Amino acid sequence: MTESAGNKKEDCHAANGVKPGRNGMVKNHHHHHQYQKQEKVYHAACNGELYSRPFIESFEETPMLVAVLTYMGYGILTIFGYLRDFMREWKIEKCHIAREREEQKDFVPLYQDFENFYTRNLYMRIRDSWNRPICGVPGAKFDLVERSSKDYNWTFEYTGRVVKNVINLGSYNYLGFAENTGSCATAAGDVTVKFGVGVASTRQEMGNLDRHEELEKLVASFLGVESAMAFAMGFATNSMNIPAIAGKGCLILSDELNHASLVLGARLSGSTIRVFKHNNMQSLEKLLRDAIVHGQPRTHRPWKKILILVEGIYSMEGSIIRLPEVIALKKKYKAYLYLDEAHSIGALGPSGRGVVEYFGLDPKDVDIMMGTFTKSFGASGGYIGGRKDLIDYLRTHSHSAIYATSMSPPVLEQIITSMKCIMGEDGMTIGRSRIQRLAENTVYFRRRLREMGFIIYGNNDSPVVPMMLYMPAKIGAFGREMLKRNIGVVVVGFPATPIIESRARFCISAAHSKEMLDRALDVISEVGDLLQLKYSRHKALPSLDRPFDETTYEENEE
Repeated sequence: MTESAGNKKEDCHAANGVKPGRNGMVKNHHHHHQYQKQEKVYHAACNGELYSRPFIESFEETPMLVAVLTYMGYGILTIFGYLRDFMREWKIEKCHIAREREEQKDFVPLYQDFENFYTRNLYMRIRDSWNRPICGVPGAKFDLVERSSKDYNWTFEYTGRVVKNVINLGSYNYLGFAENTGSCATAAGDVTVKFGVGVASTRQEMGNLDRHEELEKLVASFLGVESAMAFAMGFATNSMNIPAIAGKGCLILSDELNHASLVLGARLSGSTIRVFKHNNMQSLEKLLRDAIVHGQPRTHRPWKKILILVEGIYSMEGSIIRLPEVIALKKKYKAYLYLDEAHSIGALGPSGRGVVEYFGLDPKDVDIMMGTFTKSFGASGGYIGGRKDLIDYLRTHSHSAIYATSMSPPVLEQIITSMKCIMGEDGMTIGRSRIQRLAENTVYFRRRLREMGFIIYGNNDSPVVPMMLYMPAKIGAFGREMLKRNIGVVVVGFPATPIIESRARFCISAAHSKEMLDRALDVISEVGDLLQLKYSRHKALPSLDRPFDETTYEENEE
């Protein structure tokens, strides 16, 4: 496990003389109250005075035997893939993948056969684990349309059967607002009758409703910033706004595990991009120092601006950004900070205001606060918050603001109603109770998985829970076996993750009852025994359940 030295003052480079390991964390031995023996942990002891409470993350190393068997599995699949490609070339086996037409054989290839090798020979074997069609609200449970394949997953056909009441552990419905009953659904329905579904224009033309402006004022109030702007698409909020903020002659420092929208936005900006190791403050500071000392390549002129791109919660690792340290570095080196809170807004902090509130920081210390409405608010779209002059600039320079159709009225109303609920402006405590329930469910689910002996990644407070599968054959097997037992999960493998770090990713929701989580955990344990997935060498001891309240956010480690 990882513990930031919230209560310790030792220097990160002097911790037992051990060099920092993965994620810039020093491997050390630390005794945690849930464990009977000392275990190898990742111990981050730098800048401990910046943290007001423990910062605990778990990244247990891949067992050597499992790593070897995983590489062997991919090697065997590759060998058989080449064999099957040989058979397809000689028409012994039919190939359904896109290929060049015979009359275009002299053209420059539009489809690169080798680039599709993984799709043809590995992904296709477990393709049934993805793109499953659901036919209901993606709440705590959903209904799933059953399908089957007669040609080894090249094509699917529906059987006509609907699998009812599948427990949903895959959707980003953190606060349970993805629902078709209640105040949000009612308000969205009423607004649809009044305004219709779409606005058929951009914000700068005829698509600016009073509800858009109300939402932006509400978002600014919620975040504690001067101004905010809403966009109809979360992905475009990053990819179309970063080019408006940075350009040629600017330097972007990006975490190596940043989302594709951040990566695309950085590339489209034309800025120089340098990548630092995930959540590694030593790596980030080295890049900042080098940027200040050396300046731009060849000319050595100072950079026009330096922009740091990070996320609040990383959706594949379940880790939380070490924001106090990032802010300290950006102040020290006079850089700007762009924080993507797509997964953390609503899901972290005593009142759901994200990773800034989670660490008790001042929102003014983050130059550009970005987030989406697709997760905790059960809607779609995104926002950017910050100083008023920044937002005014984006209104006239952002491609997403100028050219994209504005957010539809029912989506607007879903966001406004759910945000008012979270803020308590509806006169009720439903929002606060959902935030508390999500935090309780997260801690409970993670602890139970660890007690069972699974290797899970990420921060103890992150509702994104990656559970390691490793071997390629177990990716599809785990998803299928879970679905047989009416549990819907997301499985992820290479190239979305490192080749030996395939995983299942659970997303916990406030809509999950304890009975649902217990049922899911029992099934996970059963499938884990069946597929031999309990790899952890540091199995936690069961601990007594206790009530969860706001003071949990302020506890220090015993």
